[in-house]
Amino acid sequence: MFSKSIKKLLSNILLLGFYVGLAQSSKKPNILFIMSDDHTSTAIGAYGGRLAKLNPTPTIDQLANEGMLLENTFCNNAICSPSRASILTGQYSSTNGVTGLGGRLPKEKQYLPIELKKAGYETAVIGKWHLGTMPLAFDYYKVMRSQGHYFNPIFTEKGQTIKEYKVGKKTEKGTIQNIGHSSDVIASSGIDWLQKRNASKPFFLKLHFKAPHGPFSNAPRYDTYLEDVKIPEPDNYRDRKNNGSIATRGYNDELINFIGTSVDGRNKLRNNTSLIDRKLRQSLSDKELTTKAYQVYLKKYLRCVKGVDDNVKRVIDHLKSEGLYDNTIIIYTGDQGFYLGEHNFIDKRWGYEEGMRMPFIIRYPKTIKAGTRSDAITENVDFAPTILDFAGAEIPNQMQGKSFKHILETGKEHKDWKQEAYYHYQLHMAHHLNPAHIGIRTKDYKLLLFYGAKIKSTMPTTPPSWELYDLKKDPTEDNNVYSNPKYTKTIKDLKEKLKQLRKDYKLDGTDFAYNKVINEYWDYSNDDYKKAIQISSEAKKSIPLDRKIKKNKKKH
Repeated sequence: MFSKSIKKLLSNILLLGFYVGLAQSSKKPNILFIMSDDHTSTAIGAYGGRLAKLNPTPTIDQLANEGMLLENTFCNNAICSPSRASILTGQYSSTNGVTGLGGRLPKEKQYLPIELKKAGYETAVIGKWHLGTMPLAFDYYKVMRSQGHYFNPIFTEKGQTIKEYKVGKKTEKGTIQNIGHSSDVIASSGIDWLQKRNASKPFFLKLHFKAPHGPFSNAPRYDTYLEDVKIPEPDNYRDRKNNGSIATRGYNDELINFIGTSVDGRNKLRNNTSLIDRKLRQSLSDKELTTKAYQVYLKKYLRCVKGVDDNVKRVIDHLKSEGLYDNTIIIYTGDQGFYLGEHNFIDKRWGYEEGMRMPFIIRYPKTIKAGTRSDAITENVDFAPTILDFAGAEIPNQMQGKSFKHILETGKEHKDWKQEAYYHYQLHMAHHLNPAHIGIRTKDYKLLLFYGAKIKSTMPTTPPSWELYDLKKDPTEDNNVYSNPKYTKTIKDLKEKLKQLRKDYKLDGTDFAYNKVINEYWDYSNDDYKKAIQISSEAKKSIPLDRKIKKNKKKH
């Protein structure tokens, strides 16, 4: 038995340790990283798009008012799993190996939580995960496998026993099923973890909402939200103008009905008119169907967005009630952009602005000035280095991204800060019928090469082509000017920069099968265009017109 004096000494030592822990945690900011699936900047009021007047995101807008909004943040591959992997690794898709849906990211490659734990952070991820391996590098996780369910979602929670749950006629593995809408459940799970965490450590919480990923399904309380409102259409919804090329439309538009899923019935293999009651759909003219399809599509989407915004408010209110709000870096983003009828497209994947651009809003009043904006080019591979920089953690050499903490705190770019963003979508004609392509985006221009080759896909090869958009004159990318001789020098310069980026990021090697066809069409001669015409004709013949692509319809 210890004497009273020794007990008192031990008690004082423990108490001292507790206060030292609190002091250390107060020096480091907490970090709350909120990411919604497919939440495009167009559907965030603070970005000032055509939907801003609907006030869809008052909570997220307030974060922007109290912090900084980035106008030129881009993903390098606009699809769920690759973007999530790039955020965790700080690496481009071809480097980290996650180039498609459900790609595997083993524990040792989950660099962000690994480095934050070394810096003294308690780490957690809650919500949609969508990577083939579990988030084992986190101290705690409660995640939905793959897409998860909008209602009564099933989670796998760290340290809990795997069971089987009945979902319709199927069974699904997990450790717990929570009753309710996923957005409500994920927010509640996040608040629960915040209440139970180790308060002597700073925290890093990744809170991932499933919404507003399609097929959209909102909580019932939002069923009448925007019911009597006419949602404004984008100017290029009914007329795609001169967007695209032989690669995305076919020769003389012969593939326009089969490339890129549509809101209305343009794409004969996959479109969004199924959201409309069948009898009503059959009674509408093409023009009426185009109008109706857009309104139904947007309202379902925005109802899911509203649910996310309200739940972000719940989490923020909890931080305020616990006195954590001003010592927590709050980041809000989406895993990529999303099409809301622009160019009559749905989903993401395209390297055009609506797919490539990500929202990024950050609030931290201790070092980031309220109500500020930046047009600096940043990429999702830069998120992890930036978070580590704020945390005072080491940025590992294998991360290809760079910290933009200095931009957030000063509003200025260093003289050597990147001036280009890189893009590569690799799932040729999979799911939403988008050809594979690479690209480069500067503040003034977008250059894309649709190489259209089936490396592993069973879908047809599509015609190759380059596209160039002058973003200062044409921010909505309605006019492909690649063939305009006025841009010859611009194209040459952009191709040199794109080639250098691919070299710098070690993506131009012979170990990548797609590089052979990329190199083949790099200069794009008249003979290459003739080949493209022939490929277009062959593609039209090989596209299965007599049947729906069932596997595509399952994945939205």
